[in-house]
Amino acid sequence: MISVVCVYNNEEILDKFLMKSLKKQSVDYELILMDNTSNQFKSAAEALNHGAKKAKGHYIMFVHQDIDLKSDEWLKNTETLLNSLDNLGVAGVAGVSPWDEDEKVSNITQGFPPQKISDNHIDTPQKVQTVDECLFIIPRSVFEILKFDEVVCNNWHLYGVDYCLTALNKGLDVFVIPSEVYHSSPGDSMSENYYVTLGNILKKHKKYHRFIFTTMGGWTSLYPLYIQKRRPLVKKKLLTIFQKIYQK
Repeated sequence: MISVVCVYNNEEILDKFLMKSLKKQSVDYELILMDNTSNQFKSAAEALNHGAKKAKGHYIMFVHQDIDLKSDEWLKNTETLLNSLDNLGVAGVAGVSPWDEDEKVSNITQGFPPQKISDNHIDTPQKVQTVDECLFIIPRSVFEILKFDEVVCNNWHLYGVDYCLTALNKGLDVFVIPSEVYHSSPGDSMSENYYVTLGNILKKHKKYHRFIFTTMGGWTSLYPLYIQKRRPLVKKKLLTIFQKIYQK
């Protein structure tokens, strides 16, 4: 069984997308909702750690309120697929590999009108470095050992990226699975808090990951973040050099 964990701040959106598609599912699931309409949680990491502690399913799915599971068999098919993956740390529906930072790995659509976020359509699970936070799944046995970092990810950004990097550090694999969903968000949130958390992550993981790739772009711990923000062409050149070395 999959435990579905969602923190929401708009009940209308929650009902229109996630809840509507969950009610059609062909298998049982556990639903854990955290109402954040009054901003009682200061970060996604705090909220999701709180919710996931209640989970009893074999897998814990962390999902945004504006996600539509596009098939009535989505949970059933996804759980079957997850059961086939060895050494699973994290599985998401969108992600980025360190050898191809410009090409997201995903079958999902987003925005209005719905558009594919990638031409890289997959039929089988693909290993990546990080996944997007819109929907990702962690085995409960892994989550019991490894929680979200509430200090490094002290707002609403990159908590999934940080978790993926930590999972990799512990020898686990990160996958994008070929499960299709619709995400109603345009997926372009880049507030100042995003960069605060990004700086924390670059510092935390620089020993193991000199280059970090996310669905919102690639970054390096070799140069200060403010330089990378001001001189994106320099950053791009560094990432390109790294990718060529990685592929050899």
